Amino acid sequence: MRLLRYFSVILLVFCLLVSCETVPITGRSQLSLVSDGQMNAMSLDYYKDFLSKNKLSKNQAQTQQVKNVGARIANAVTRFLTQHGQAERVAGYKWEFNLVESNEMNAWCLPGGKVVVYTGILPITKDEAGLAVVMGHEIAHAVAEHGKERMSQGLLTQMGGVALSVALSQQPAATSALFMQAYGIGAQVGVLLPYSRLHESEADRLGLIFMSMANYDPNAAVSFWQRMAQTKKGSSPPEFLSTHPADQTRINNIKSYIPEALSYRNRR
Repeated sequence: MRLLRYFSVILLVFCLLVSCETVPITGRSQLSLVSDGQMNAMSLDYYKDFLSKNKLSKNQAQTQQVKNVGARIANAVTRFLTQHGQAERVAGYKWEFNLVESNEMNAWCLPGGKVVVYTGILPITKDEAGLAVVMGHEIAHAVAEHGKERMSQGLLTQMGGVALSVALSQQPAATSALFMQAYGIGAQVGVLLPYSRLHESEADRLGLIFMSMANYDPNAAVSFWQRMAQTKKGSSPPEFLSTHPADQTRINNIKSYIPEALSYRNRR
């Protein structure tokens, strides 16, 4: 607890001395030591490398479903941010949506709008609404800049607050690992872990709004997370759940967010 309090004080001091940003809707201030340009460049490099080493699905119907749902949510995100005077958050985004052959129940979205869904999660999503829950949630992480925030925290706590360019030149392997950790692609351990539930809560709330604005029923999130919770019984949790806890508290919170999400349903 002392360590967490000390870390919180450090973050507060940095927020007072350096650039901080604000999460849409929640208004929470977040540490920002990395520029959008730097994160987008790293994301694009990782994304291209990932696609070169992983097999895209040949199932045309499922692939098209991922692209269709992604396009609808991306459109909703643009409308939402424009309405809230924050359109610049996705001004440089070049959206791409890919379905990758993998038994893992996982999905992620990198800065710049690069979204990957794994085929292993499709039996849990079941339909377009379930897929919208997953993609809305992951896109919400990117829009809320949770990865950039975690990357900033990692540079502060693990590398002494050095600039990203310095970290890349002096500790490229460690910096790459930090990037993967920040975006939920690798294991998340250490002092950053306590922040994941806050990020998940924000992503749940924003994701429900995005899917609702894309004309999907946000109530589908309840049944989706109930199905995900069932996968934890009797076996190790899938990768998607390693940082996405699907417990009853979370489901109850999602239920409380649904009325707000529904209020955005017909906004243009």
